[in-house]
Amino acid sequence: MVDTVTGRPEAEAEGATPPILSHWIDGRPVEVLPENTGPVWNPATGEVVARVPRGGADEVARAVAAAKAAFPGWRDTPLIARSEIFFAFRELVWQHRNEMAELITRDHGKTFPDALGSVLRGLETIEFACGLPTQLAGLNTPNVATNVDAFTLRVPLGVTAAITPFNFPAMVPMWIYPIALMCGNTFILKPSSHTPGATQLQAELWTKAGGPDGTFNIVYGGREAVAAIVEHPDIAAIQFVGSTAVGRHVFEEGTKRGKRVASFTSAKNAMLVLPDADMELTADAAVASGYGSAGERCMAQTLVIAVGNAAERLRPLILERIARLKVGPGMEPGVDMGPIYSREHRESIIRWIDKGVAEGAELVVDGRPFVHPTNPNGFFLGVTLFDHVTPEMEIYQEEIFGPVLGIVRVATYEEAISLINGHKYANGTAIFTTDGGAARRFKLEVQVPMIGVNVPIPVPAGYLSFGGAKQSASGDLAMRGEDGVRFFSQQKMVTERWPDPSRRETLSLVFPGNR
Repeated sequence: MVDTVTGRPEAEAEGATPPILSHWIDGRPVEVLPENTGPVWNPATGEVVARVPRGGADEVARAVAAAKAAFPGWRDTPLIARSEIFFAFRELVWQHRNEMAELITRDHGKTFPDALGSVLRGLETIEFACGLPTQLAGLNTPNVATNVDAFTLRVPLGVTAAITPFNFPAMVPMWIYPIALMCGNTFILKPSSHTPGATQLQAELWTKAGGPDGTFNIVYGGREAVAAIVEHPDIAAIQFVGSTAVGRHVFEEGTKRGKRVASFTSAKNAMLVLPDADMELTADAAVASGYGSAGERCMAQTLVIAVGNAAERLRPLILERIARLKVGPGMEPGVDMGPIYSREHRESIIRWIDKGVAEGAELVVDGRPFVHPTNPNGFFLGVTLFDHVTPEMEIYQEEIFGPVLGIVRVATYEEAISLINGHKYANGTAIFTTDGGAARRFKLEVQVPMIGVNVPIPVPAGYLSFGGAKQSASGDLAMRGEDGVRFFSQQKMVTERWPDPSRRETLSLVFPGNR
């Protein structure tokens, strides 16, 4: 059967050859030869479920040419007409939210409810984009001088791009391209090749909603595609989400070429727990944040910094919850945590656990031996809990990006805040307390931009900005919200005078004044 909205097969016949996905350029899929593709794995079964193209400089060049050709028409499309397309796009994404979530679960492994939640969080920014005409209004000041008026215009940049990660193939791109497109830019998305299903669906729905050909393009690929985006002279701006090493390279090389670049990179988030905290709530938060999506979230709280006797009271509650967790395929009802997204990443997490043991942390729960009883070839890993983690350890310093939670014990609030502020990463943090004064102090003193108070994953709403600091981000502006509008537009300042035909002014070489 074929989906009547997108024209895509609703399901592949059992035993059929895995479908070949394609780049999306100029409003249509691009034919790809099988030998130029790589596998897409279902991490729950270890089976190949699709094939994805390996793109490079040629494909990026084609996408840029299409986007550049589409830009004048899209730039000149009235704001309300753009908004109407976005309203239609929003409705299609809503209608296909379950299908999109299923594709995320198939490609990434996270549970279906978790995948659906991420689609809905992405939808928030699409809804924000629907109302962007009011955000794009300028300022108008008449009579700044005699017969002189001044006003501002907010105009698009041209061809823009994003490089996005495997773990949120719908939400993170949706945090970027709706704002870029609604501001009047055209767009090229270079998503992860590990999770292409949901990405492909977004392009199809954009075209179905009336998005003009060439406005939204997708190019898959690895280093060559990234390098081509960074180096192409006709790409004006890039947003990147991924590792610090690659993000720093994209930022430095892109800005060197005069591009506007923002990179949102690694994290090592810590939640501070005071002795007065509601420990039942805190234990729920620590387990949900540390192990949700198998820890493959940049906003996961992977360190619990417990003050005073908080660790002794919190640890048994965390263990109770760990004992009840169900690990399995993400589409099965009642599953709390799915597999790791790739076999290689699973092995890297195991090496991190080995390192933590070697560094002297107490291994309280060991997830390494876990094998799923009915899916032994899946990329499954159990959850791991370390205690007595210290700042000298690499498992404290570096992002593991897996289901590994560490407890750090400190004596005072001051020591805890010093650890958080002294870390090289600064993405998200949280405090758990029943003391409003302590929470207020934390909000003012902590040097991390996204803060939760008794909220473990403080991802702001879709109309607010999202971004990190220190080695968690490079660039002056955050993603989404008004910062996203600023990033994807250029403000022009216009000063104008219409001569009075009844009065001829005399020539003057004096610097113009405003009187």
